[in-house]
Amino acid sequence: MASAASNLAASIARKTKTKKKHFVSQKVKLFRASDPLLSVLMWGVNHSINELSHIQIPVMLMPDDFKANSKIKVDNHLFNKENMPSHFKFKEYCPLVFRNLRERFSIDDQEYQNSLTRRAPIPSDAQGRSGARFHTSYNRRYVIKIITSEDVAEMHNILKKYHQYIVECHGNTLLPQFLGMYRLTVDGDETYMTVTRNVFSHRLPVYKKYDLKGSTVAREASDKEKTKELPTYKDNDFINDGQKIYIDEENKKMFLEKLKNDVEFLAQLKLMDYSLLVGIHDVERGEQEQPEEESEDNDAGEEEGTESDGGATGSPPDSPSNTLDSNRPLGPGEFDPAIDVYAIKSHENAPKKEIYFMAVIDILTPYDAKKKAAHAAKTVKHGAGAEISTVNPEQYSKRFYDFITTILRSNRRSHMSSYPGRGFAVVNRSTVSLFHLSHDHV
Repeated sequence: MASAASNLAASIARKTKTKKKHFVSQKVKLFRASDPLLSVLMWGVNHSINELSHIQIPVMLMPDDFKANSKIKVDNHLFNKENMPSHFKFKEYCPLVFRNLRERFSIDDQEYQNSLTRRAPIPSDAQGRSGARFHTSYNRRYVIKIITSEDVAEMHNILKKYHQYIVECHGNTLLPQFLGMYRLTVDGDETYMTVTRNVFSHRLPVYKKYDLKGSTVAREASDKEKTKELPTYKDNDFINDGQKIYIDEENKKMFLEKLKNDVEFLAQLKLMDYSLLVGIHDVERGEQEQPEEESEDNDAGEEEGTESDGGATGSPPDSPSNTLDSNRPLGPGEFDPAIDVYAIKSHENAPKKEIYFMAVIDILTPYDAKKKAAHAAKTVKHGAGAEISTVNPEQYSKRFYDFITTILRSNRRSHMSSYPGRGFAVVNRSTVSLFHLSHDHV
């Protein structure tokens, strides 16, 4: 009897399958970029937004928020060592002020984080003033610009007034939309960066680009610049091309009103040497080319199913992006004004259908002793009546505004276009306060 029971138990044991347990490690975000500096930026932005998400939004910003910064130092960072430096520092300036600015510009922090960290930023062959380098986020919604320590100091000088101006105009401005400012330290070298909204569209390619100051002295694109795929032309090129901006009377009035307010504000801050960046999208050409749009949701290769010891980043898996796109796909020549905030369509009587992207850029140049000396030298060289770029802020703003008014051509009537933009930007005017207080600016 005992033997029979034993044989039955053995038979059941042979037929019973033991389910093998499969342990899945938590996904940890990797920050892959060919440039270690960009890997650190991706890591830092990811860390910063995660930290900010735990900070309760107070009623209002305080004066100390405009002096604050958050800093983190990473040593012996062995996880992801193929892509990240072993030792680096990341510093974010005025984190709560820039968070508040992002809200006022209707930019969701999660979308901002995903745009800058999901894939590596893309280098641009464009160069700013004094050879400043640029990158765009992988989805082309944001521009990352390498700036100088002097630019950082000037940003601190104007930030409180800039923020107040954005509050008063409800974010309705042609000025750069400053969304973050950072210092990255790798191998002892410090690099400063700002992140702004891209003036140009993330989906409608620009076929011609101008940088306009209202000055005629030495304001032509160089031969080297003209060899680029998308050269940046200047004032004399614009005039010689016979180029005009064809927008209807209503859009012209709104544009000039914003521009007037913006340049008056810059003059009050004693800033000059800024430009109007103009990008032109040819709708007919865009319809003919119609490149296949890349999906923004493809995360292939950006996360690993491997846990680090503590993760070092404290990075959770991606959260869904809160984008402003509607469900209906945009057609050729269409844009969403909640995203392409600088876009204006040409009027229906224009020579051809175009979309113009226009914004004021490079606003961090003060009229200091160096600029006064440059003005004196250029005046001696070119004469007192020459349209040189180095003039006092009041004169610069007036000349700049007057020049821009001459390049706009309206149809004197407001018409509905056959290729409209759609949607409306909603400004969230919530405010935030102190994060991680420190008072050193640079």
